[in-house]
Amino acid sequence: MKRSLIVLAGIFLLIACKQEKTTKDDRILTDSSGNINQLTVVVENKLWEGEVGEAIRQNFAAPVDGLPQEEPLFSLSQIPPETFTGFVRNSRIFLKIEKDGNKGMDLVTDEFSRPQTGIVIQGQNSDEIIEVINKQADSIVKLLKKTELKEKQRRIRKSLKKDDALSKKFGLNLKFPTAYRYAKDEEQFSWIRKEIPKGSMEILVYEVPISSIENDSSVVSNIIKMRDSIGEAQIPGRLEGSYMITEKAYAPYLFESEIDGKFAYETRGTWEVHNDFMAGPFVNYAIKDTENNRFIILEGFVFSPSRSKRDNIFELDAILQSARID
Repeated sequence: MKRSLIVLAGIFLLIACKQEKTTKDDRILTDSSGNINQLTVVVENKLWEGEVGEAIRQNFAAPVDGLPQEEPLFSLSQIPPETFTGFVRNSRIFLKIEKDGNKGMDLVTDEFSRPQTGIVIQGQNSDEIIEVINKQADSIVKLLKKTELKEKQRRIRKSLKKDDALSKKFGLNLKFPTAYRYAKDEEQFSWIRKEIPKGSMEILVYEVPISSIENDSSVVSNIIKMRDSIGEAQIPGRLEGSYMITEKAYAPYLFESEIDGKFAYETRGTWEVHNDFMAGPFVNYAIKDTENNRFIILEGFVFSPSRSKRDNIFELDAILQSARID
């Protein structure tokens, strides 16, 4: 009898300990939903139609860098707080505005579904809310884009192409879907393509010596020179004597980035075809591989005339950022 009581006490203690350890992560959450780069904005109609809404649009529907036509960072979908219930709360990314609270910003993760990133902005009045939005906009965009990038990569992993050619040639592992195929596969150059309605999405992989980008000249000028050289040698246009180059009218955007823990130059801009009327956006990563005295170049570009290209470039970005160097 005494032993039975001890066993029962132990069971109750174990259950109690498990209950104490129960956290939000133990809850059963439904899968989040929404198109890539679709941001749900939870805000009162009156605020949305006024200065607060204008601040939201200026910061989160601002044009994406490097696209030939203006396209927003996020497609915004506004709903009032009282309708933010049920399945609507499953939005993968959301921005919630709360008036009459202490001025500041809160990050909410996996609150109503998984994966989910929510940003809650508070203020006593419109001026305080706008101040927080303007101050925190860059960091908010990075958080939301990180969530969307991971989601896009998750979707890509559902139908991965089995590929070892890049590993053999460049010591590179790149995760891209089965919809992509090799358009050109040479010893030191790979061109991978996906056909889309009235256009295509392209990926280039090659390598150059470190000195070709980092020398006495400016980095962006060297990257343009490198791109134009590869374009002339490898990317012909439709007409004889035509080939891809970097658009001359506008200098591309240059950022410092990181892929697979390695420093990378990230360049975004517009390409065009010399001696022809074709153009589109590109994103280029020059990954510094000091050990092998080289930059591995990963580039994605899109040809899709008269159509939006934001989500095409975002898909290419998700593929390029999946790169792992052996």
